[in-house]
Amino acid sequence: MSNDTLTRKLGFWSALAIAVGTTVGSGIFVSSGDVAKAAGLPSISILAWVIGGIIAIPQVMVLAELSTAYPQNGSGYVYLNKAGWRPLAFLYGWATFWALDPPSISIMALAIVAYLASFFPFFAGFTGKLLGVAIILIITSIHYRSVKGGGSFQVIITAVKIIPFLIVIVLGLMYMNFDNFAYTPAAGAGSSSLIGGVSATTWAYTGMAAICFMAGEFKNPGKVLPKALISSVLIILGLYTLLAVCVTGLMPFDKLMGSSAAVSDAVKYIPGLSGIASSFVAVTAIIVILGSLSSCIMFQPRLEYAMAKDGLFFQRFGKVHPKFETPSFSIIAQVTFACILVFFSNLTELLGYFTLIQLVINILDFAAVYKCRKRDDYNPIYRMPMWRVTTILAIAGAAWLAWGTFTWAPIQGMIAAAIVIATGLPVYYYWEKKYGSKKPGDSQIVA
Repeated sequence: MSNDTLTRKLGFWSALAIAVGTTVGSGIFVSSGDVAKAAGLPSISILAWVIGGIIAIPQVMVLAELSTAYPQNGSGYVYLNKAGWRPLAFLYGWATFWALDPPSISIMALAIVAYLASFFPFFAGFTGKLLGVAIILIITSIHYRSVKGGGSFQVIITAVKIIPFLIVIVLGLMYMNFDNFAYTPAAGAGSSSLIGGVSATTWAYTGMAAICFMAGEFKNPGKVLPKALISSVLIILGLYTLLAVCVTGLMPFDKLMGSSAAVSDAVKYIPGLSGIASSFVAVTAIIVILGSLSSCIMFQPRLEYAMAKDGLFFQRFGKVHPKFETPSFSIIAQVTFACILVFFSNLTELLGYFTLIQLVINILDFAAVYKCRKRDDYNPIYRMPMWRVTTILAIAGAAWLAWGTFTWAPIQGMIAAAIVIATGLPVYYYWEKKYGSKKPGDSQIVA
């Protein structure tokens, strides 16, 4: 086997597990209260979760078409490149490596440690950070040694992380108080807002595109990727909606609106679980975040791998382990960076500022379908219905999220964009001049 190619070893269940596992993270524990507060009424709050999921459907349809047209590792980097926006494709990967992916790994590892510390208080401070590093390295060892083994682990951990939610849903349906759905706000308490509620759900539905970063490693991608993308959004839509119904039915709505840990607070209203609500949610959170951490360590290094194969990143990132057939150096480099960041503070704010760049480029990802459809090599196996309307809806949904992020921190977002452009463009032109003769996507995969 050549030492610079990845092979197609993953199937549908791995794809579905990565998509669901990446999307369903710790945010659902706090976002239920945020959505309720923004919506103002129980019915509006539940409807907001439904509409939030529906908004994500056009986006995964666009990605399904693009990923079957170009079933290569790299996701948006590949699509922007094919659309002729090569500098933007590079800046996307440049910002993702330095300011988005490794910090996200660090934040998730520290979140797991924080929940573990509720059981074992000595995992605080420096000791907790060491544990965070250990967690990252253990998960990395799985994905470093085998993409197939990593896929199997992801299937298992994703199935396990869904079980606690199903327990809450089943018990919630049994013990809910229907009077909670009849909540009427007090005079002067503020108006209800469907738009505000939907806006509060949007982050909870991001992550399904993760499998597009590994499109070059799925068998029969023309069928697997569309099926996994569309199935994942429907599964998550159903899960979130049922969870919203149960949380709303379990606890008084005025308390739900003021809750910063809605799921934990709702579990306290379930007979038999009220005394262990905090512990139940802490264990659930550990499993949920562990699944998201695993999927991120698995798919994120594929972006830099694709860029290196294309001549637009450090060439060693394009190396494939001769025995394990994984992008070994890209995995090690990203995880090493993440482990270093574990010992820094304010990572969440850093991630938020640079996320605006990624969101803007996501809009261009969807817009790329207009340019790609004019290419001679554009032959997707899956074609989205009413593609122009679907693409417009996908762009509108992404723009909505980007605007919300921009209004949260406009100055910081613009500074982050300026930093990416100022540091990235000189490097881009250097690598383009040195390796520009390489064709995008060459030698990325072996069928």
